Amino acid sequence: QVQLVESGGGLVQAGGSLRLSCAASGRLLNNYVMGWFRQAPGKEREFVSAMRWSGDSAYYAGAVKGRFTASRDNDTDTMYLQANSLKLEDTAVYYCAARWGSILITSASSYDYWGQGAQVTVSS
Repeated sequence: QVQLVESGGGLVQAGGSLRLSCAASGRLLNNYVMGWFRQAPGKEREFVSAMRWSGDSAYYAGAVKGRFTASRDNDTDTMYLQANSLKLEDTAVYYCAARWGSILITSASSYDYWGQGAQVTVSS
């Protein structure tokens, strides 16, 4: 079992930055892949990034590559998503998620544990 608690959403102007946090608790986190997803109103949940808890590199969706950076802190068992150069189309509820294994899966249905979501609103 993994529990995920998110924080850090908010309102930001276009071009600005925001950092989302996801505090993880549970055993054997090193055996999990951690993902970030987002869901805009009226749209399906979409993949943002994925990384192995035990790894150093992340895989990103094309829409955010070069602007978003995923990382984690082993000392606090916290995952982060640093979002820079935000655009209006980045407005969504952002979710962190976890799945057992080592393959970086982009499908939301493959993740077993989810945070409660954090609203990110980008204004012009």
